[in-house]
Amino acid sequence: MNTETTPGLPRREPELLGQTVLVIGGSSGIGLETARRARAEGAGVILTGRHPERLEQPARELNALSTSAFDATDPDALARFFDSLAKPIDHVMVTAGDPPYGSLLDVTPEDARRLLSGRQVLPVDVARAAAGKMRPPGSLIFMGSTAHRRPRIGEGIISTVSVATPTLIANLALELAPVRVNLVAPGFVDTALSASLLGDNLEARRRELRATLPIGRVVGPADVAALAVHLMINTAVTGATFDIDGGQQLVT
Repeated sequence: MNTETTPGLPRREPELLGQTVLVIGGSSGIGLETARRARAEGAGVILTGRHPERLEQPARELNALSTSAFDATDPDALARFFDSLAKPIDHVMVTAGDPPYGSLLDVTPEDARRLLSGRQVLPVDVARAAAGKMRPPGSLIFMGSTAHRRPRIGEGIISTVSVATPTLIANLALELAPVRVNLVAPGFVDTALSASLLGDNLEARRRELRATLPIGRVVGPADVAALAVHLMINTAVTGATFDIDGGQQLVT
């Protein structure tokens, strides 16, 4: 009888060891899952959100370096937060900001300007505030959408924003280099936000997606987080948009 044992595979070192990851919108959903994944890769994490009480449990779970509560869509609050950072950061993941739903003609002119500009202005504000605080070849990662790229009645604002954002991200990548800038574009993701938007229709939507998506299951926050952390690690990627929707746009 052969008693020799097979040598184990070499242990992989965490790929973000010694780096700092800031998650803007890190109290739940995709942001929190990204923080968890980054922490598992050895990063220290900083979490921000609008509500301080919602940051308490994630901060304890992840032994966060710090937390801060503010509205990321307020450019002055955003600038003050980045100015307060004592040490450089390596990566910023931004999941903050409400989806800009609305019909182009049914909303007021003021709401149209706010909704159309919100998702476009936030990346610029973050990039401007973060520029002097980041260590190359770190990265900024923003959120887009594949589910709203096609024109639809009642979704004119979000579809316009969804198509325009990749060009904005590519331009930021040129201006912020050598810091990298990328866009993650999910379709439906099974989060608390999705549950609040769909209400009683949530389970029906899940069943529909399981039956129609090529992957045969619903995309979750951990799927998006895995892609975001990969973009932090892979220093050859910048100015790109990465779709992660389980093939939703192929069958819609």
